[in-house]
Parts: sequence; C-alpha cells; structure tokens
Amino acid sequence: MGRQYTAQDFIDAIPGTGGIVSAIARKVGCEWNTVKKWLDNYPTVKQAYDNECESLLDLAETTVLRNIKDGDTADAKWYLTKKGKHRGYSDRMELTGADGGDLPIVILRPGMLDDLKA
Repeated sequence: MGRQYTAQDFIDAIPGTGGIVSAIARKVGCEWNTVKKWLDNYPTVKQAYDNECESLLDLAETTVLRNIKDGDTADAKWYLTKKGKHRGYSDRMELTGADGGDLPIVILRPGMLDDLKA
C-alpha cells in the first residue's frame, strides 16, 4: 500500500506553488491525481489552494497597477477593457444605428438583390 497522506501534508505544500497542482504534488511526493483527489474531497485543502490562487491574483493585479502608474499604456488599455466596461471601455465591438439606436434589419428574399441593382 502507498504512503498515507494527511490534509496537513497538502496544506503545508501549497504555499508558493501559485496553485500549480503538479508543483504541489512534487512538494508532497505524490502524483498529480492524488493532489486533485484531496482538493476535491477535503474542504480545508481546497481552501488553502483557493487562498494560494487568490494570492497570485493579488500579485498580478499589483504588478498591473504598478505598471499603469509607471505609464505602461498597454497595461492601462487592458485594465480598462476588463474593469472599465461600465464606463464604455470594452475589447469587443458593438454595432449600433444612428445615435446609438438599433440597426435596421432587412430581410432579402430571392431575387430582391437583383431588383436593387436595377
């Protein structure tokens, strides 16, 4: 029979991994799927994992904000498309009619295009 693990083995291994399951497995000394089973079945392990993932997101946000403060326009534009949608910034295009109204929809029936050309 294989090694018996405890939840604490996984909880102790999670910090510093950025939530990379294979990194956790390496630190514990087990297979990737063993870590996955513990994450799926033990809420305390899952919470430690979620905390690590959130910590990495905080670090990434801090870096983006620092870059924006340093004048990085690419990061500023990216940030606006993600966080500034309520102000009209978006990374998708929307087509509208005159003055932002609806676009008229025209349904063409067979032969109508020929009539328009004439």
